[in-house]
Amino acid sequence: MFKFVGAPITGVAAGLPVAATWALTVAGMMTTVVLISGVGKAWALHMRRRRLEKGKPLFSRRTRTIVRIYRRFGMIGIAFLTPILFSPIGGTVIATQLHVPRWRILLHMAWSAAFWSFALTVLVVRFSHLPIFQ
Repeated sequence: MFKFVGAPITGVAAGLPVAATWALTVAGMMTTVVLISGVGKAWALHMRRRRLEKGKPLFSRRTRTIVRIYRRFGMIGIAFLTPILFSPIGGTVIATQLHVPRWRILLHMAWSAAFWSFALTVLVVRFSHLPIFQ
């Protein structure tokens, strides 16, 4: 659930069929997305209060980059980058902080999980002959 990229590697190394590896990787990410998006509003409010109490600025270099991605590509861009860049938890928290409706988070994270899980599983299977997987 936490390390999306590690799931296809683990599945292939364990000898699972490609379809099972793909399905379990998608299920792991979507479990995280459902759990995090369920408590997302409360989490966003907690983080906002915590930031204000500490006197931290609203925008940092990292948050500006995330907002720039969101403004340019929307939820599609956040979902596309989530498995490889943000992690399922990070991407869902980002989307929640940006006040994206939960149904949109679930929809876009589902296709992103399916796409990246398939791509990474095929990539790992293709290179599974290398000594790192033995």
